[in-house]
Amino acid sequence: MSHFVSRRRFLAGLGASVALPSFESAQGLITTGSQTTALATTASGAPLRMAYFYVPNGVNVAKWNSRETLAPLQNLRENFSVIEGLECEKATSGGDGGGDHARGNAAFLTGVRPKKTAGADIALGQSVDQYAAERLGDTTRFRSLELCTDQVRKSGACDSGYSCAYQFNLSWRSDTLPMTPESNPRLLFERLFGKGTGKERAEGRARRMASERSILDFVNEDAKALHKELALGDRLKLDEYLTSVREIERRIEQSERWPLPDVEGTPVPSGIPASYREHLRLMFDMLLLAFETDSTRVATFALAHEGSNRNFGEIGIPEGHHYLSHHDRQEHKLDKIAKIDLFYMEQLAYFLEQAKAKKDGDGKSILDNSMFLYGSAIEDGNKHAHKDLPIILAGGGGGVLQPGQDLKLAGETPITNLYLKMLQEMGVHADRFGDSTGVLKLG
Repeated sequence: MSHFVSRRRFLAGLGASVALPSFESAQGLITTGSQTTALATTASGAPLRMAYFYVPNGVNVAKWNSRETLAPLQNLRENFSVIEGLECEKATSGGDGGGDHARGNAAFLTGVRPKKTAGADIALGQSVDQYAAERLGDTTRFRSLELCTDQVRKSGACDSGYSCAYQFNLSWRSDTLPMTPESNPRLLFERLFGKGTGKERAEGRARRMASERSILDFVNEDAKALHKELALGDRLKLDEYLTSVREIERRIEQSERWPLPDVEGTPVPSGIPASYREHLRLMFDMLLLAFETDSTRVATFALAHEGSNRNFGEIGIPEGHHYLSHHDRQEHKLDKIAKIDLFYMEQLAYFLEQAKAKKDGDGKSILDNSMFLYGSAIEDGNKHAHKDLPIILAGGGGGVLQPGQDLKLAGETPITNLYLKMLQEMGVHADRFGDSTGVLKLG
């Protein structure tokens, strides 16, 4: 039997499995199940991915508008567009008073104003990623991935009488069901590359940890057999891929050996690096692996929850982000906001550069065959403004997008109009989504 019976064929081993990337020498031999689907594919038949990256508290508007904030992306200028004039109207009060951070986080991907409650009677709407995931069905192993860097909260009161569920969950399966995001790199890695039930994966991990061997050691023999059947270029690609998986696992294990220091009242999380930069990059790396192996085609990543007061000591900023965002036009605070904006842009650049370097089975890059939206539901944290949002759309969408533009929309346009466009390109039909008024035309 051919090694290319399924795109998501696994290298089976002791309590472990590794999904494979696509290979050019396997084109025409790869299937995606019992029937071919046009959903979430490019014109060449390669996977088409869609992901949403969220940053909190708005930006330094002057630096964003002058494009100084985008300096880390200068080598990728032809791979993304900046879209001006989008709004998230459902994040405004609507007569409900304070709570812009909770509303912003909740409304960003739903286009729905959340019910103001701190109780169990939460009500919102389905987010765009879940709308797509539901209709893509079993195209991939995982319908979607939800990532974050914060501890998960689904109950309790947070911002001005709004449930914490709104402020800490970007993705929603239904009006009342948020999708639990994963913040622990170790658990995400095992979810992506573990095999069997939760108990079996736990047992497999225990055996691997006990023997201090990489997960790939258990699949080495099968990998060698597959290696012989690939063309030279694909052999090199397989070697590169397996090396990248091993490196990620090594970095996770290293992080566990050097855990966060004890902080009074805060438990030490397992598997999360002390460095925020390293945490973000680990999560980005594994998301890219998930895309490379076609484990999923839909994802969300909240780099931090809206209203986050995380400090940025590693770049010399000891104050909290949310505190600084209420800058009252004080230059020293605005300068620090600009540095935080640059920090986040550097992490986005890191991910996009990796996605540009990775090749799909059709010879194009993963970045070429993706749509990655980066932004916030707040423009200026000082005013809690929800108009003219800082939005970047990266990737070529499999050839349907024309990146490299500065797009200035006339008037204020619901960001959900852009989501309709992205859904359309994913092959997912929708006449309306959230508060949309029509499909946004790009270019």
